[in-house]
Amino acid sequence: MTEIRIAAASADRFDDVEHALTGAGDGASCWCQWWMLRAKDFSAATRDERRELLRGDLAAPVASALLAYVDDEAAGWVKVSPRPDQPRLARTRNFQQSPEPFDDPSVWAITCFVVRREHRGNGIAARLLDAAVDHARAHDARVVEGYPVDTAVAKASANDLYHGALSTFVDAGFTEVARPTRSRPIVSLSLA
Repeated sequence: MTEIRIAAASADRFDDVEHALTGAGDGASCWCQWWMLRAKDFSAATRDERRELLRGDLAAPVASALLAYVDDEAAGWVKVSPRPDQPRLARTRNFQQSPEPFDDPSVWAITCFVVRREHRGNGIAARLLDAAVDHARAHDARVVEGYPVDTAVAKASANDLYHGALSTFVDAGFTEVARPTRSRPIVSLSLA
């Protein structure tokens, strides 16, 4: 039987972070910096610079991401942290419809999933989402938001699903609070 466990991503587990992020999609080029940097700064940064920025992010006392392990192999990743710590969210027009203020540190955002190709289809994203909610709750989050893709409305490539699938968020108890585009809702879960 396959064992899945979730652990905080940290600088001392950076080899595992690299393994999780380099098994599919844009993880190896983005290094989970898309929501951290302004567009021009993201474009100007090299992959190696983004990688080192992530290493610095993971040295913070409170983890900003979680890792999924399958039989002790890093198999997946989820980014979860207070929205003010992901400043590009506030500058993204599609997310302006959020009912929550962008400067409120009690509102956390789940913005990025990566599951290595060989581990897809095993419920890892759902396990990461549940753990992300628990992590946010443990650190005094009042609300957790997500910005998933509604795959019932529009087909999405595996790479586009780094936002997560709407069905996964709904299954975890999130409700839609806005729909800026046809296939991109904003979902929210109150932890109060």
